[in-house]
Amino acid sequence: MPAITVEDLLVLPRLPELDPAATRVRPVRQLVTAPIGTEGEGFQVRRGFAGVSMQDLDPFVHFDQIGEVELAPGEPLGTPWHPHRGFETVSYIIDGAIEHQDSNGGGGLISDGDTQWMTAGAGILHIETPPESLVASGGVFHGTQLWVNLPKAKKFSPPRYQDIRGGQAALLTTPDGGALIRVIAGDIAGHAGPGVTHTPITLTHITVEPGARVDLPWNPGYNALVYALNGSGTIGEERRPIHMGQLAVLGQGDALTLQADPSQESRSPKLDLYVIGGQPIREPVFHYGPFVMNTRQEVIQAVEDYQAGRLGVIPAERLPHTG
Repeated sequence: MPAITVEDLLVLPRLPELDPAATRVRPVRQLVTAPIGTEGEGFQVRRGFAGVSMQDLDPFVHFDQIGEVELAPGEPLGTPWHPHRGFETVSYIIDGAIEHQDSNGGGGLISDGDTQWMTAGAGILHIETPPESLVASGGVFHGTQLWVNLPKAKKFSPPRYQDIRGGQAALLTTPDGGALIRVIAGDIAGHAGPGVTHTPITLTHITVEPGARVDLPWNPGYNALVYALNGSGTIGEERRPIHMGQLAVLGQGDALTLQADPSQESRSPKLDLYVIGGQPIREPVFHYGPFVMNTRQEVIQAVEDYQAGRLGVIPAERLPHTG
């Protein structure tokens, strides 16, 4: 995977050794397999949260894995201009590239470990498209998109865009150097990621070597969700099997135990996990299409505001390429 890597993991800061007598490892409460759906102009995605209750997902709303897929020339697709209100989108590119532009002036090119973090807040229009070079040549594409809810008091926050380069993530490893932990947002064992969110969360991408184990300290006030991007392994002290395209919903505790199977497929030589958790908002959620509000009436108002052009105006010119 081209997402940020380190040649020698042993040079990185290391997770603390956890005391088994004083640690509550979170058990697996639910394991679901993501169904395949269609997004944007027709590209396939895995719907990572399908079948999970909003109560267990809170403060998250939606999660898609795009790829990993080998695209022929002309096949890469994106999304048309579309609106959002009431939440944040977090797009993480593991392999390939995507261009973003929004009606608030944010955007640019992200690739290979970069993250674009867009706060829709009061309302925004945006578009995500593959760069012309990728459309012309084809190639591998692999990424994710996460929706983070905003509490009622912050749903009308001003729109904001964060361009987070892969090299900005906090990097650490396990005591034996068996995994690369990329902290994109939040804090793990005192190592803070660069992402800034209105809703307190932790977001990390972990690559686990075959047979290696990760004992990850976790905020006991957060929920915990583990999605397998690639490979196979186990979750929890009960060693619940998990493989690519599955999401584990974990129960209460202050640590996560993750382990890669000793033998992995040749196309997925390591276990890659997208691990997220956050402070539950515990407010009503009314989710309709690109709007995440508290009530049906607020969504109706969002639709009316969009139709009236109050969520933004499509820029006349494309942003220049950045990276």
